[in-house]
Amino acid sequence: MTVLRHVGYMAMRDLRALWRQPWYIAVTLVQPVIWLLLFGELFKSVADLPGFSGSYIAYLAPGIVVMSALFSSGWSGMGTIEDIDRGVTDRLLVSPVRRSALIAGRVAQGAVVIVVQSVIMVGLALAVGASFPGGVLGVVVLVLVAALLGSAFGALSNSLALVTRQEESLIGAVTFLVLPLTFLSTALMRDDLLPGWMRTVADVNPVDWAIEAGRSAVGANPDWGLVVGNVALLTALLLACGALATTAFRSYQRSV
Repeated sequence: MTVLRHVGYMAMRDLRALWRQPWYIAVTLVQPVIWLLLFGELFKSVADLPGFSGSYIAYLAPGIVVMSALFSSGWSGMGTIEDIDRGVTDRLLVSPVRRSALIAGRVAQGAVVIVVQSVIMVGLALAVGASFPGGVLGVVVLVLVAALLGSAFGALSNSLALVTRQEESLIGAVTFLVLPLTFLSTALMRDDLLPGWMRTVADVNPVDWAIEAGRSAVGANPDWGLVVGNVALLTALLLACGALATTAFRSYQRSV
């Protein structure tokens, strides 16, 4: 219970900082909103292709929710670099707080932000014509998989921050990962309309695991076997990234 209490303290610390700059959530939503509205209009005729059913905006919306979580979590490590540069991390190391809570708290704060962003994106998608036959349960699952993916990449971002300790290096690494993983998924196009090699990559792409699970959950006939399997994969990814972040933090601790 002590660990959970310390994680809660650290998460609230970051959430209070976010409360002082509430426009951060709005700013991080700008790009996903543009993608939802622009791509939804630009590619709406794609829904006329064989293999599609319903509107393209309804197909696109779960992908945009997951993309929003990915983009937001990728920059989680920036806060860690700032704390290192300001000496905050070193001061926390001599406090009674559990070491694991220093990273877990930041990841938890990121998950809260992702939930808020996802709910906003779902509401916007509904406003522009998307529908979610899976109902409230389906939307909850969509938000859950977005939060799982975002938490995993948030932990990875913090790992990179602890290793590189430079904002420029983190920006380069995140950009290198986020864009390819997004476009090598079914966020914008059905898998049976992708080139063969892209389908192969999508099968092992964590972003696609989240998109497929969320899209199935909000659909008219959810494949709960697929949903549960992909949630398990995302949970395993989160644990692996959490272990990597813990190792990176121990390495940082030994260096100071």
